[in-house]
Amino acid sequence: MTDIDSSVSPPAALAERDDAITIDELRLATRNHGMPLEVLDLDVTPPGLHYVLVHYDIPLVDPATWTLEVDGHVDTPLSLTAADLDTLPAASARVTLECAGNGRARTSPRPLSQPWLDEAVGTASWSGVRLDAILERAGVLPGAVDVVFTGADHGVERGVEQDYQRALSVEEIDRGEAFLATSMNGVPLPPQHGAPLRLVVPGWYGMAHVKWLTRITVLDHAFDGFQNATAYRIKTDPDDPGVPVTRIEPRALIRPPGFPDFQTRTRVVDAGPVTLSGRAWSGHAPIERVEVSTDDGTTWSDAEVEPAGTDPYAWRRWTARWDAEPGRTVLRVRATDASGRSQPLEQQWNRQAMANSHAQAVPVLVRG
Repeated sequence: MTDIDSSVSPPAALAERDDAITIDELRLATRNHGMPLEVLDLDVTPPGLHYVLVHYDIPLVDPATWTLEVDGHVDTPLSLTAADLDTLPAASARVTLECAGNGRARTSPRPLSQPWLDEAVGTASWSGVRLDAILERAGVLPGAVDVVFTGADHGVERGVEQDYQRALSVEEIDRGEAFLATSMNGVPLPPQHGAPLRLVVPGWYGMAHVKWLTRITVLDHAFDGFQNATAYRIKTDPDDPGVPVTRIEPRALIRPPGFPDFQTRTRVVDAGPVTLSGRAWSGHAPIERVEVSTDDGTTWSDAEVEPAGTDPYAWRRWTARWDAEPGRTVLRVRATDASGRSQPLEQQWNRQAMANSHAQAVPVLVRG
């Protein structure tokens, strides 16, 4: 792809400590949106309230003329229409998606990018076709290493003009969990969620779930495209190649109790017994424990976590009782999964603010 002048597409940068949100970041924040945290009450997030991140423009793809090309290191290249997809084995799962940059705006120094707080998450029931069935039909040749997924969205990032592309290793695909979705919560995919076809990779951060899918390319070598090799890396130094972002770190969120102040979003609750609730999830292993603090992290108590369901990569509800006393406080919550991974209380800083799952803080005024 063509390199673009830095006056149009600036290099990665960090804000000065405690700098206000920039106009560029505000522009990104108006295009993309998080999930209102009161929707944590719902097992499944409505499409219009599910978080959305669009790197470039939303391509309005005509399903009547759309095709999915399958090529590269395969025996039989394919060109599949929407009608062809209907003949393939079905796949479906309820999956929690979270943006890898969730929480970025709370880090310091802050990378200049989409300024997420805590709301870049959502859970949907995705349905479509099996990815391995398509690859079997194409006939993946021996020596295959990576599979590249190309979306119809096109733009510039850090000076590099590109189609949005991400790759998964053949080993990851052989787990049999990734599939191609044509519907969300029982209806055709909305434009902002990747219509007519998107990739779903249960347990992985959102960057892997390529939307507006147009091409699948099998490679006999490692993919070195921008979104794999440059973006979505955990590193602390500009020259450090870092390690790739992959699976979702454990996280829990509180459904903010009471009612909010319009400007500050500080919650107001009445003194007395309060039921706190929320959701917890991890892409590594089932959630094993959720702890809640009602005094800004000084003391912690265990919440009750609902039993695991049939979808291992969907969030789980938790509840806890709080005897609220008058005054101001901060609620916090943290999750631990069965692999032993636990949410840190403070930021785990890296230059792109990726996979930073430090514990949520909810300011509350308890009135007598």
